[in-house]
Amino acid sequence: MKSILEACVNSAISAVAAQNGGADRIELCENMLEGGCTPSAGTILFARQKLHIPIMVMIRPRGADFLYTDDEFEVMKHDIQTAKELGANGVVFGILKSDSNIDVERMGMLTEFARPMQVTCHRAFDMTADPFKALDDLIILGINRLLTSGQSDSALLGAPLIRELIQYAAGRILIMPGHGIKEQNLSEAIKLTGASEFHMYLTRKTRSSMKFFREDVKMGKPDLSEYWHEVVDEERIRKAKEIISS
Repeated sequence: MKSILEACVNSAISAVAAQNGGADRIELCENMLEGGCTPSAGTILFARQKLHIPIMVMIRPRGADFLYTDDEFEVMKHDIQTAKELGANGVVFGILKSDSNIDVERMGMLTEFARPMQVTCHRAFDMTADPFKALDDLIILGINRLLTSGQSDSALLGAPLIRELIQYAAGRILIMPGHGIKEQNLSEAIKLTGASEFHMYLTRKTRSSMKFFREDVKMGKPDLSEYWHEVVDEERIRKAKEIISS
């Protein structure tokens, strides 16, 4: 089975860099400081016009937990429709109930609404109390793919559970490790998990081209500079692709 590198990207520009580096697929997000949220319609459209590889669009109306109000659920439905109309190949979402179980009813509604696009359940899964019950729920719903760190702070730490999940799934759903996998530990992740697809966020810091700076004025978090931002690193993607293809 061919190994797949899915690049998590934080902008349309990063999406192009990921493709240039050899990524097989992207997960298109914004607001990575909160773990990734839904990108704008303009971002999706630009990426679709520039990319020939599959685009999976994050459907997450805000950061923090995955227990959504009725209004937030309606926003997710509209965002899925937008992604579909703009040519996305799939969407990525996850909804939990207050007891931390998968919200089967609303996940099912969104999955049906998303078709014929592919559906990935994201790391909301990692916040569930019983991973095997959660996996059963996703399989019953017909979810195509699960992104997981093995309910740990990194996919390397969660590798034993990821391997168990892959064996338990037995091909009924694809299990994709993600979170904390870098080119330096990718070979180990491949060996420990036995997975065939890997989700990686490989970036570099780039400095603003502004010539006048106001470091005393903050637009966001006070410990972050407005004059540096992250973009996907094409060379790091290329290195990871070489490893995953070897």
